[in-house]
Amino acid sequence: MKALVYQGPGKKSWTDVPQPGLLNPTDAIVRVDTTTICGTDLHILKGDVPAVQEGRILGHEGVGTVMEVGDGVHDLAVGDRVIISCIKSCGHCINCRSGLYSHCLGEEGAAGIGWVFGHLIDGTQAEFVRVPYADNSLYKMPDGVSDAEAVMLSDILPTGFEIGVQAGGVKPGDVVAVIGAGPVGLAAVMTAGLCGAATVIAVDLDPSRLEQALDFGATHTVVSGSPGWRDQVLALTDGAGVDVAIEAVGVPETFVMAVDVVRPGGSVANVGVHGRSVELHLEDLWIRNISISMCLVNTSSTAMLLRLVTQHKIQATKFATHHFSFDEFPAAYDTFTRAAETKALKVIISRK
Repeated sequence: MKALVYQGPGKKSWTDVPQPGLLNPTDAIVRVDTTTICGTDLHILKGDVPAVQEGRILGHEGVGTVMEVGDGVHDLAVGDRVIISCIKSCGHCINCRSGLYSHCLGEEGAAGIGWVFGHLIDGTQAEFVRVPYADNSLYKMPDGVSDAEAVMLSDILPTGFEIGVQAGGVKPGDVVAVIGAGPVGLAAVMTAGLCGAATVIAVDLDPSRLEQALDFGATHTVVSGSPGWRDQVLALTDGAGVDVAIEAVGVPETFVMAVDVVRPGGSVANVGVHGRSVELHLEDLWIRNISISMCLVNTSSTAMLLRLVTQHKIQATKFATHHFSFDEFPAAYDTFTRAAETKALKVIISRK
């Protein structure tokens, strides 16, 4: 089969690799029908995730068809259309039982690490993928949900909602600033209303991204490179700052921006994947009663979000800006890497 293989920092190739087979009774083999590229894949290619070894098949998002199941799989059958969750879940360890799937203690990949696809085991940017703990790591797709909608539930929608909106403690009537209007930031913008946010301010350097943010549910936008951008944000509050600031980029500068616009007693929810250390000025923050959260997505909200997508209450297809076939993987990566120029949000890569 063909797969997108990591070959060290800055190097990748769409090449022939052995087709996966069942290793454990709880495995399933899924034919990948649609996949996509995540900003985390770009971090890997930069060398920011040293646990990813050369030869690893990248990708942790996908939609496909079950082709084979192990004897220990009870809730899935050959032919089922499924969403591949970016997080494994054995379903029975103490962390999984408490909903902390991101730290599943199942031995697949590594005990205590839920994100294994394209990280510690081969991922979804391939024609076929082995899915461990299939009963708990796959979600059956209802009729009427397209692949382009469903693939957004592998990662970005649960990530934006759980790590940004829920972890930030968004409440009815809150003013929320989302710093970074990339795909995950826009997922936070799109789902902030589920918890009652009254005002959602999208902050980004790129005016075209901010224009898109309005279509995703932002009530206001601020160009972060403009003079007085912070004053513009504060002017949309009572002057004290936002109730929740969601950092969705993953660089020190944007984390500092989030801290700078949050009100006393407010929350900063860090969503971005940071490859460099960030200076945290506790000597200034302690007196402001600021809460700071950071986490890896658990995907505990996936089933709920899938229901909302099925009922067209979340317009997931808005993320899908570019479409490619599997043999166009290099072009898809090029388009996604140059998102500021191409205006790409999520590139959809599907079988012909």
